[in-house]
Amino acid sequence: MSILPDLTPDESPEAARAFADLAASLYTMARNEASPVSTRLSPVEIAERFNEPMPKQGRSLAEVLARLEHDVLRDANHLLHPMAMGHQVSAPLPAAVWTEIVIAALNQSVAVSEMSPTLTEVERRVMKWMSELAGFDDRSAGTFTSGGTEATFTALAAARAALMPDSWESGMVGEPPVVVCGEHAHYAVSRAVGLLGLGTRQVVRVSSDALYGMDIVELAAVLDSLSQEGRQVMAVVASAGSTATGAYDDIDAIGRMCEARGLWLHVDGAHGASALLSATHGHRLRGLERARSLAWDPHKMLLLPLSAGMVLVRNGHELASAFSQAAPYLFHGDAGESPDLGRMSFQCSRRADALKLWVALQRYGAQGLASLFDQLCERAMQLHSLVREHPSFQAMHVPQSNILCFRWLGGLAEGAASEAFAQDALTDELRTRYNRSGEGWLTVTTLNGVRVLRVTVMNTRTTTEHLRELLDGLARTGAAMLAERGEVSAA
Repeated sequence: MSILPDLTPDESPEAARAFADLAASLYTMARNEASPVSTRLSPVEIAERFNEPMPKQGRSLAEVLARLEHDVLRDANHLLHPMAMGHQVSAPLPAAVWTEIVIAALNQSVAVSEMSPTLTEVERRVMKWMSELAGFDDRSAGTFTSGGTEATFTALAAARAALMPDSWESGMVGEPPVVVCGEHAHYAVSRAVGLLGLGTRQVVRVSSDALYGMDIVELAAVLDSLSQEGRQVMAVVASAGSTATGAYDDIDAIGRMCEARGLWLHVDGAHGASALLSATHGHRLRGLERARSLAWDPHKMLLLPLSAGMVLVRNGHELASAFSQAAPYLFHGDAGESPDLGRMSFQCSRRADALKLWVALQRYGAQGLASLFDQLCERAMQLHSLVREHPSFQAMHVPQSNILCFRWLGGLAEGAASEAFAQDALTDELRTRYNRSGEGWLTVTTLNGVRVLRVTVMNTRTTTEHLRELLDGLARTGAAMLAERGEVSAA
């Protein structure tokens, strides 16, 4: 059976509009705040919905769209809803969302210039803009990645090539070097270290200071101790907007320390590097020009749809050296002169995600995106104030970005509250019940050995009133939980 007769109608503007209308309905749904933020169904119930054999025959486009709407969209997480305050995934900018269909229709791989003549230059120009923001000069280079994990892997591969130029061909010889990072560094660091063949035991973690950033005094002591032991340090990784709390390490102090010791400094700015656009928060990245590499995810605080990550390296030749392979069927000429981005990228077939950022900048401007960044951070500060005023909660830190962690005290007397809160399972249950209610959505993490609630404000539709609703809903859910256990009556 041929499907050729079905292709022509599917190419029509009417067919495209049907999919676009479905996507646009998510924005309409976000304005209906009575709709649930997430599904009330269990994973087992959702799995049963899709428990079917592979279709042997096609269906009409109308039937497929109906299933998309009923079976997929209805019980998806609705990140555009103003009460969605969970993970570091954005409520994406509409112009960037609509750009996705253009990227898919062009279907060009930006690894090789001849395969994507205009889109390669778009990415190169965007990389230049972002490198200038980072304080890097004309020697810098970078590529888009799937996200911060790939960006950090790529940067540490470049650090390995700089320290051990023969490692690409000969592998690891002798005792492997170490990578030093903070205790709240993203798991991408240990994942990269493992994949690069060093072994995850070579990750040396430095404890945090009172603000949950890397303790500078301990970092100096750790580096001195490693030097005395004769251990090589492949890189130091600083966090700019850590996953747990959104904290920024003191990049300037760490950078000076690395420069004095001749060490590679990589900054994981996947979440927080977008502060570079902000006049209010840009100071948090002071000293970034001292870094050798930077991971940055525009799909976080620049509110692009997944995926859109970047890696930037101060010296582009060091990025190219991380992947020193010959591929005459693709790459031609000297690597230093070639426009082919695949020479500096872990991926080969790679979609033109840079176009989303280019369109967002063209449509909203750098100042417009900065204003959205500032708004999200301001909402976190407002939540901090509300938490301090609420008897059922205690803030764990003053937010440096758009993330706040806070304790649920259970509505008990102060002496009993700490005892109740020590039962981390209660906090996990509170989060699960609240999210399952459909009222809102947030996450949890562990700070100082204690399970805490965690909010990440990623939606420009979230207002101060929504933050009040969040705390009131959590307090109400928690009181009901404790009443069931006979610990306190539900108010």
